[in-house]
Formats: sequence, structure tokens, C-alpha cells
Amino acid sequence: MKKTVLLVLLLGFLSALCGYLLSKASLAGRVGISVFYKKYHFLKVWWQGALVIFIVLISLLLIQGWAEQKLLKRKANNLHIATIVLAAAGLFFTWYDFRHTTTHRLLGERFHIGAYLFWIGWMIVSLFYLTQQKKEIAEP
Repeated sequence: MKKTVLLVLLLGFLSALCGYLLSKASLAGRVGISVFYKKYHFLKVWWQGALVIFIVLISLLLIQGWAEQKLLKRKANNLHIATIVLAAAGLFFTWYDFRHTTTHRLLGERFHIGAYLFWIGWMIVSLFYLTQQKKEIAEP
């Protein structure tokens, strides 16, 4: 329980940092969000972006925690490894998109780092469950 509270605090800090960095898009990026991508307007306000990221990370924590309790150790570990692979793929494709799409490249490095930290946060959640001790339950 104590480790989970520390993880939630870490995710809160990471979400606040992501929200702050995402709100620091370049001038061209802020104009683009205001004019063309209005559904992402929440990214311009740091606490709104942080709240969205925190809710998503906590949701992933709860879903993976539920799977950790309901699945056998081996299956739960396979799930957590698969989510690490998904998060790493998301990180790669985010990086690739930011490097090869002109409009996304104009958002600036701080914005990019904020997006990368989201994927790293998901990897931290998965690694948290992979490192937890779980009693082996015999299969029926």
C-alpha cells in the first residue's frame, strides 16, 4: 500500500511536469492550437493538461492493478510486458511523428518532452507491477 501511494505521488508529479511542458508549446504551436486544433485547447493551460494526463495514468494504474489481482502471475507479467512494449511503441511513434510532421515539429522541444514523459509514465506503472511480489496461485 505504501509503495502504491508513492507511485501515485510520482505519477502526480510526472503529470504536473507533463502538463507544464505541454503548455509551453512554441508560438507557432500555440497559434496552431488556437486556430486549427481547438479540441486540444486544454493543452495550453498547464493544470488542465496535467489533470488529463493524471486521470489517464491513474486509469492505467487501476486497470493493470485489477489485472494483477485477477490473473495468474505469469499471465499478469505477460500483460505488463506487453504494455511496456505498447508504451515503447507509442514513444517511438510520437518521436517519429514529431520529427517528420511539420506542424508537430513546430510545437517545440518542451512540448515534445512533455509528450514523451506520458509514455514513460505508463512504462513506470507497468514496471511497478512487474517488480511486485505476487503469490503463485495454482491453476484450476
